[in-house]
Amino acid sequence: MRNHAPERWTESAVAERFEDAVYTMKRLPPVRVQGYFSAWPAIVRTVAEQLAEDRLPMRLGPPSAEAIARMEETIQWIFFLDDENERRLVWLRAARVPWRPICARIGCGRTKAWQMWVIALMKITIRLNAKPKLGGR
Repeated sequence: MRNHAPERWTESAVAERFEDAVYTMKRLPPVRVQGYFSAWPAIVRTVAEQLAEDRLPMRLGPPSAEAIARMEETIQWIFFLDDENERRLVWLRAARVPWRPICARIGCGRTKAWQMWVIALMKITIRLNAKPKLGGR
């Protein structure tokens, strides 16, 4: 997880930044519908019921403001790609979804999916490296 952009972007740095964005998104608090509540009294459970219930996994704290800003910037990069399958592929790989479900979803073989993923990362990298640097000459 980097705090700043590299001088020159590479495909691996772009892939890492997308993984960081997915991780940050998972740490955001869940969205809740406002305005709904229950008028029922709280349920009092016995000790045996409390021990038998499923425990939710422990969540990490919310991400920092810098991590959210990097995530928002990274999400905008997905629009450098014109093909919806490329966008979906980059995001699914960043979420570490295995190749088999990705191939089933996109409708191609593993080698073709990997090639599409690499090409999509290259397109993003080229666009990022072509951007003029702020404050540069």
